[in-house]
Amino acid sequence: MLLRAFLAVEQARLRSQLQNIISKHDVIVTAIKKKSGLLERLSREGIDLIIAGQSFLPEPIIETLKLMQQLPDSPEIVLVYQVEDPERRARLLAAGCDAVLYGGLAPDAIEEVLATIIQKRRKSLLNSLTARRPLAQPSLNDFVSSSPAMQAFLGMVRRVVQSDSSILILGETGVGKERLARAIHAESPRSGGPFIAVNCGALPETLLESELFGHEQGAFTGATRSRRGWFELAHRGTIFLDEIGEMPKHLQVKLLRVLQEKKIQRVGSERDVEIDVRIMAASNRDLAAEVEAKNFRRDLYYRLCVVALMIPPLRDRKADIPVLVESYIHYLRLRIAREVYSISEKAMELLCQYSWPGNVRELINVIERAILLCTGDTITVADLPEEIRGNRGSAARSLSLSRTDALPEEWLKKPLEEVRREFLDQFERTYLRGLLQQTSGRISETARRAGIQPRSLFDKMKRHGLRKEDFRVRPD
Repeated sequence: MLLRAFLAVEQARLRSQLQNIISKHDVIVTAIKKKSGLLERLSREGIDLIIAGQSFLPEPIIETLKLMQQLPDSPEIVLVYQVEDPERRARLLAAGCDAVLYGGLAPDAIEEVLATIIQKRRKSLLNSLTARRPLAQPSLNDFVSSSPAMQAFLGMVRRVVQSDSSILILGETGVGKERLARAIHAESPRSGGPFIAVNCGALPETLLESELFGHEQGAFTGATRSRRGWFELAHRGTIFLDEIGEMPKHLQVKLLRVLQEKKIQRVGSERDVEIDVRIMAASNRDLAAEVEAKNFRRDLYYRLCVVALMIPPLRDRKADIPVLVESYIHYLRLRIAREVYSISEKAMELLCQYSWPGNVRELINVIERAILLCTGDTITVADLPEEIRGNRGSAARSLSLSRTDALPEEWLKKPLEEVRREFLDQFERTYLRGLLQQTSGRISETARRAGIQPRSLFDKMKRHGLRKEDFRVRPD
């Protein structure tokens, strides 16, 4: 990741020497020449390292060091003196200074000290990012498969792991797009760098730009101090842009510039910052259709889609379900600390028959729930949710609005709002399925007949596990 440093040293020759040294370690250096207001500026700007001469810090120095340690970013502090004084050096180090340098030191010795401090800072920031990752580091070996479709897909993935090209990961909600991106990063040459995941659909438009590119102090109301963005944090690593189809048009332009020029600008800044980042993006939308509908830039689509990876939905690779179930039972049993080791034949049969609209994510949730509810060491049919056992679907199908005595008994055990939502979901899914069958999966025609926008139709189809490909007319 990119670090930022203030260099406040009087001697021009020493200042130039220090700037050359730290710039080689992916650090953006700002030379400070004004001696007053340094602490105030540090409180406003996100700084990782401050290298300062004695004249730039207010007396008493020990009290100033304490104030600097209380700053929001708690920067690494290096003080520079012209005359060596072991007693002063010991006193400053005890007060919290990270290093004390003397102008007469050999350049190699200065670089060794600064490189160690920069490495320490970068490691600390990486550890704070790593804490957000899953407990287990993803690997391509996690994508166990017995189905030809998934084996062919994984073969393609392994061919692009070592490249540095942009990747567009497509697939329905819950198929594991982010986990695949993490696995590719973990096995790529960038595995030693950070992996930053950003959900473009989860952040307001006004906040997304600042999160991606950072901002300067005063760039907008509430920006009381400068802040680095995700692209700076992902330097020498990978950034994963989930739900890329939700990105506003003006940010699509800025992202296109990043892909073309490998440069960013913080919000409120005119200064370009060079970055070295591999970009992976993901969407559960049909981005090609979004391009045709002019909701997504065509040039950005082709820049992102150097390699497109379409993860097959779970219903198209049901041969993988048994091996996935066994894998999740083993993993979740250890995490939940329950003595559950297997699943009954009938329960496995029901899992293989289910359509899995929520894909692998839904399967994981079902297995975790079953392990928690299981009273023995084997998951049985009774431990599975109603929709998998067939009760929920049959209840909705058996409802007759003209016969109150036909109301499913299990609905009488639920609150009215839950029953209403369940019935309306079933009705909406049946209605959309019927329209898609009549239009042979044509989105624009289906949306017109339903009286809704194509984007709204895509959202509803995603929620109900409907794909336009399943309704296209095929030759006999």
